[in-house]
Amino acid sequence: MVDAILNRFYRPSKFKKNGDVKDVLVVALPMLLSMSFDTIMTFIDRLFLSKLGPAEMNAALGAGAVQLALTTFFTGAISYTTAMVAQRLGARRHGDCAKVFMQALYVSLVCVPILYLTIPLGHFVFGLENLPADQLEYQKTYFNILMFGGVINLVRNAAPCFFSGIGETKIVMKAAFVGMVVNVACNFVLIYGLGPIPAMGVAGAAYGTLIGNLVSTVILFVKFFGRDCDARFGSRKSFAFNGPLTRELLRKGIPSGVEMFLNMSAFQMLILMFHALGPEAATASSVMFNWDMVAYVPLMGLEIASTSLVGRYVGAKDGAAASRSTYSGLKLGWGYSLIMGIFFIFLPGVLTDIFKPDVAEATAEAIAVFDAARPMSIFMLRIATVYIFVEVLLVVYAGALRGAGDTVWVMFTCAIMNWCVAGALYVAAYVFHLPAHYAWIAVVAVYGTAPIIFWMRWKSGKWRRHVLEKGN
Repeated sequence: MVDAILNRFYRPSKFKKNGDVKDVLVVALPMLLSMSFDTIMTFIDRLFLSKLGPAEMNAALGAGAVQLALTTFFTGAISYTTAMVAQRLGARRHGDCAKVFMQALYVSLVCVPILYLTIPLGHFVFGLENLPADQLEYQKTYFNILMFGGVINLVRNAAPCFFSGIGETKIVMKAAFVGMVVNVACNFVLIYGLGPIPAMGVAGAAYGTLIGNLVSTVILFVKFFGRDCDARFGSRKSFAFNGPLTRELLRKGIPSGVEMFLNMSAFQMLILMFHALGPEAATASSVMFNWDMVAYVPLMGLEIASTSLVGRYVGAKDGAAASRSTYSGLKLGWGYSLIMGIFFIFLPGVLTDIFKPDVAEATAEAIAVFDAARPMSIFMLRIATVYIFVEVLLVVYAGALRGAGDTVWVMFTCAIMNWCVAGALYVAAYVFHLPAHYAWIAVVAVYGTAPIIFWMRWKSGKWRRHVLEKGN
């Protein structure tokens, strides 16, 4: 049934030229849809919670951001599996592709107890936000459940890397679609209650997320150990630990992990500073960031496609195709952002009102907070139009540079950029005391300068020296 639904919208065709738009689309479209399904899953979590009140919605955003910040070091390091698999596929070393994935799985499992040790750090961060008592309690509940389910999230992150690396992203799309459906159904039941199942509120949203992620992970593992994959890559014979592959994954993946940790930490700092400005600013920024997530997360599919294709062509020593695939990715990304920009410019009020609390469920105070935040949210959404066009340049160039192995440069540049953005918000909101929606202009203005640096790095051609090392 899933095939029947998805095949109506996705019919990959053979590409005529390596790196052209069709080439990128064959890999990127399933990943874009996959990321869209993940986005819908998270979006609906927060939408359901918003009907209970702004505190529940804000808690899910705040807790989710901290959870991501603490897990992205591990998931970022593991995500270099995509580039390693793609490079070996391009070099026609198919037997190593499955071995790389198994090393990523072992690294994921080793990281789980380390992840658990960071839970007190998350609670410490919440204490710095000066949150209302009800939001703080909700936030800790949501955070704790997601963190203790971290083994599911880490393994789920590793599983799609193999398939995106070999360019077979349709299975990732299917798994994400099924996971989304399961998650939405579970969330509705667990958040609001149904029959003998009690209403669990914020805790229900967290449990529903973990259940959906578990289902999608199982689907990917069934495919990996299936007959076709085993015949092509020897997946059932890839269990042995491989020291050289693990060392390469850690050596090149850790910079990506550090980069993603610093990026998410800076993003969490943005949320912390907006939330500290008061409940109205917290609600307006939560609505805006929820919609920014809808616009941004699917672009991560384009980033993964850039990493996969550039890695494949670097492995095949075809620099021209690597360059073409990057520019093709930019064309696709701008087309997508144009569609999202139309919604942000012309329908910000409609987008904001989707998160309006339910009169029957929420308190009068919660409704008053939302009404006060509404004009601010509309303004911030319109400004975010510029933000999403900038994001296209960043995700495509960053993905391409990672695929070529240029991970250290990307790590430093992204970290500096994101912390400069956080600094811009601090200066605007806490030094010059601008209202939250005007401080958002400063954030977007600083963020908008970053693509120039990434473009210059790509044009310099320095990434071409990062090729598959002999003997790996």
